[in-house]
Amino acid sequence: MMNEKTNYGNWVPEKALYMLFGLAAVFLVAAVICGVCVKVPVAAVICAVICVLTLAMAVYMFVCHEKFAFGKGNMMAGVHKHLVEHLEWDGNGQLLDIGCGAAALTIRCAKEFPKAKITAMDYWGAQWNYAKEQCERNAKLEGVYDRITFQKGDAAKLDYADETFDAAVSNFVFHEVHSAKDKRDVVREALRMVKKGGAFSFQDMFSQKALYGNMDEFVESLKADGISEIHYIGNLEKKLDFIPGYVSAPWMISGMGIIYGRK
Repeated sequence: MMNEKTNYGNWVPEKALYMLFGLAAVFLVAAVICGVCVKVPVAAVICAVICVLTLAMAVYMFVCHEKFAFGKGNMMAGVHKHLVEHLEWDGNGQLLDIGCGAAALTIRCAKEFPKAKITAMDYWGAQWNYAKEQCERNAKLEGVYDRITFQKGDAAKLDYADETFDAAVSNFVFHEVHSAKDKRDVVREALRMVKKGGAFSFQDMFSQKALYGNMDEFVESLKADGISEIHYIGNLEKKLDFIPGYVSAPWMISGMGIIYGRK
């Protein structure tokens, strides 16, 4: 295991890069065939234009992939660091990571809070580029496996009793929960897990009104539900200096926000 490396994945999957570069190559070949072999210049021009556009998107996605990557651009690590810095918790007790993916945030929490016992859940499955076995392997390589329990579950209906955990975190997960039409319900379900007085820190596309509506009103409704302290910071992609402008496009991380506080 000494030569093994952790694999935390990437928000831009390598499969997507292979597909885009592959498509660019296909349209390049098609343009050559249409222009040289079958002498259809209009078709050749159309294929050439599609090739250039596809290649441009592939290069853009590759640049984003490298920026996000752990050990390279480290933007994903920076986003996790920002979330943990807003978790106002002493590290004593149990923490829940909702939608742990490849366990990058889970492991950061385990290192940040060495006394904590952590439960990390995710739906995983074929549609995601992560797996439970990958999480366990990463945790073992990082030396924190003995303090983490990985469980499969649905963030819209968590299999834990009310107020089970002393703290909860989640990063860019709620908007991906297909089993919940209203993503605000996923937030409420996450908060249900936290003990009274416990801490939470959640990052997601909270500034996208199509997902969460008016966030000021949502925050007030959570206060009315009994959350004693809650803060919201929106449009983080414009406020965090480690996030470059080229990744804040609508199809990337536009509308990033954080809610944090105490129940």
